[in-house]
Amino acid sequence: MSNQYEQSDSRTVALDRSGVDTRVSPLSTNRVLRNTYMLLAMTLATSAGVAALSAAMKWPHPGIVITLVGYFGLLFLVNKFRDSSAGVGLVFVFTGFLGYTLGPIISHYLGTANGTQHVAMALGGTAAVFVGLSAYAMTTKRDFSYLGSFIFVGVLVAFLAGLAAIFFQMPALSMAVSAMFVLLMSALIVFQTQQIINGGETNYVMATVTLYVTIFNLFTSLLHLLGIGDD
Repeated sequence: MSNQYEQSDSRTVALDRSGVDTRVSPLSTNRVLRNTYMLLAMTLATSAGVAALSAAMKWPHPGIVITLVGYFGLLFLVNKFRDSSAGVGLVFVFTGFLGYTLGPIISHYLGTANGTQHVAMALGGTAAVFVGLSAYAMTTKRDFSYLGSFIFVGVLVAFLAGLAAIFFQMPALSMAVSAMFVLLMSALIVFQTQQIINGGETNYVMATVTLYVTIFNLFTSLLHLLGIGDD
């Protein structure tokens, strides 16, 4: 579930009406990338702390309706205040809320036969995929801007299929959706990282939210796939 899928070809020279080159400078791009990773690290730490507290305190999961309302409501507010300091604060509220919803899920899997191993493997797999694909996106000369529309449609289809799997209790469809999200989030990591590097994304607040959501969905999807036999 992401909000950043705008296609951009940064290799095209952008000129305003006066003929002045308006391309984003490498210095500006590096600043966005640095700020994005700094904020991402802090929000991941915050989210992990809230998730650990939620799991330790045995807080109940808020349910699908409250989760969706909270997710999209906070996402709307982050986008609205993306250019102000309030936007940064809302990012922490947004990621903290998702951390709270993650706590009961982790607690559930830890209560299964191989739950501890599955959580550790999902966490390690998420870290390996994110670091590996981010490094690839930074070093490759291939242009992945064409993935924007594909990811947007794919996430929409997977999201609706996931809702159907929940409401109609279809485990096979749920597992297929998790596999789809692993692939889509992997593609989104490459796409979003290149957008930042090439100047297609110049707002580090929204870049952070997008990358955080990819990590969140990647982790929960891997956890579901690993623990499907014990669930």
